[in-house]
Amino acid sequence: MARRLLALLLLALATQACAPSPGAVSIAGSGPTRLRFPSLDEQATALDGYLVRPPGRGRHPAVVLMHGCGGLLTADGRLSSRETDWAALLAAEGYAALMVDSFTPRGIGRMCSPERFDSRVYVTRPKDAYGALQYLQSQPFVRADRVAVMGWSQGGGVVLLSVRAASLGRPPALPHGDFRAAVAFYPASCREGAHRLPWTAPLPLLVLVGDGDNWTPAAPCQRLAEAAVRRGSDVRIRVYPGAYHDFDWPDLPTRSRPEFRTTAGVVPITGMDPAAREDARQEVARFLRARLRD
Repeated sequence: MARRLLALLLLALATQACAPSPGAVSIAGSGPTRLRFPSLDEQATALDGYLVRPPGRGRHPAVVLMHGCGGLLTADGRLSSRETDWAALLAAEGYAALMVDSFTPRGIGRMCSPERFDSRVYVTRPKDAYGALQYLQSQPFVRADRVAVMGWSQGGGVVLLSVRAASLGRPPALPHGDFRAAVAFYPASCREGAHRLPWTAPLPLLVLVGDGDNWTPAAPCQRLAEAAVRRGSDVRIRVYPGAYHDFDWPDLPTRSRPEFRTTAGVVPITGMDPAAREDARQEVARFLRARLRD
């Protein structure tokens, strides 16, 4: 039943995309509901969000999704298939999924290469995550005390900056509570020096990364997780042998990305790893089930 529901949701997300470009689905038709909500940044930036709701009445747990450096929308205005794939899976599991677009409202297409990276936007995005949390907590179909956050690459780094004890986005008061749990896929900001204080978090974190990832390598994330655990944080890390960056992105071919060459001269390799992707889907489902369900 769950697999059939997931297939129907994926079909709905892709409707009216007559010739979709690789790695994207249409935002038209019966796909996600487009909405706007304010960031908690100084400008109260009106952010775009794309909401996928689970079937059934009543209040549901929810998950905020934070995109990577390529943005949530492709150049032709379609939603990234990585985020919509996860949104469909989460909805099939009974969660409302809110995909947050931090870039389009700020006039940004992508910031994957060093020359396009804007650190000011990056360190502001935790306020977007908490704006999304507060939006969801105000909705009658959401369980306000059962909201998680999930991000990929730069979005995974945003998760680390958001949920740490010295958060860059957490407001002074959270009447309905903080995020209940967090998931970071191959996150940026694992390296030493990325955090002003030793990284700790008041909520559970799951990190998933491939040991073949040369863009956001596994080793710094392993060190961050191990050190956080020693300091009393609830952090789990899963490292996938041979998997590259973007290993969970459906049908993404494996290839070098010279256009994203780092300042250290590294040419990133990206591509789906079927085994890692399937395991990650199961691992995330178990992790969230244990923390967002009674």
